[in-house]
Amino acid sequence: MENSQHELYEYARRRLRQKKHLYFHFVLFFVGSIFMITANKLLNVKPETDWYKWGIAVWGFVFVLHFIRVFITDSFMNKKWERAQIDKLILKQERKLEQIEKDFNQKHNSTN
Repeated sequence: MENSQHELYEYARRRLRQKKHLYFHFVLFFVGSIFMITANKLLNVKPETDWYKWGIAVWGFVFVLHFIRVFITDSFMNKKWERAQIDKLILKQERKLEQIEKDFNQKHNSTN
């Protein structure tokens, strides 16, 4: 397998694993929510408060963060984006070094 094909394969495998974990997280969230409602309402675990609402809300927030990471953040911040950022930073550093060298040469030539 060529290097570029291997990179594409690894990227696809990593994305598939991320999505698989997200789907598992959703199923776990769904089952956990049903369990919390059942425990609070039917099994009378602290029935004086509706604590299941807080549990579901916090867990739902964590799930939304996980969803954003998988489908929004990681979809555009991939290897291609990383390479572009590295190239941009290298170019910026090279320009700074050229400017420092230019300034040094100007000061050195003006003293002679």
